[in-house]
Amino acid sequence: MHYVKSLCGYITAMNLMVGRVVGYSIYLIFILLIAEVIMRYFFRQPTTWTGELSQLVFGAYVMLSGAYLLANKGHVNVDIFYQNLGPRTQSFINLLTSFLFFAFILVLITEGWELASDSISRIERSGSAWNPQIWPVKLAVPVGACLLLLQGIANFVEDFLILIEKNIEI
Repeated sequence: MHYVKSLCGYITAMNLMVGRVVGYSIYLIFILLIAEVIMRYFFRQPTTWTGELSQLVFGAYVMLSGAYLLANKGHVNVDIFYQNLGPRTQSFINLLTSFLFFAFILVLITEGWELASDSISRIERSGSAWNPQIWPVKLAVPVGACLLLLQGIANFVEDFLILIEKNIEI
């Protein structure tokens, strides 16, 4: 049982670390957009690439930060009812609803991988004036979904352990 708890802890720690690293991309987006504003309004030399690069970075940010949010229990919840329930009841509800989560994630992984592998094989580009390769962002879909799946499994195990054990610290 200790091994299972440790593995859940490692998965959560990994997702928290990935989320912290990916979180710094917001600063990159901020810098890009500020640079675009400065170039456009002060130097009258707008760029063709900063807006699109900001969108691509934000797309990867969204996909790769989902597991961080799940590890921090930050996803949408009906707290008006949920917060008044005991830990075991909350865990039971989490276990019941996790099957919807796993079904969605499996579809996201399979469809995301199909989207990404097609984009990689064609070396897909955006088609804009700048025309960057967009397969790295599309690859973030199945990678982020796999991170979400791992965190979902860790949360599932933790909720299950709360149900079956008397005194558990997770």
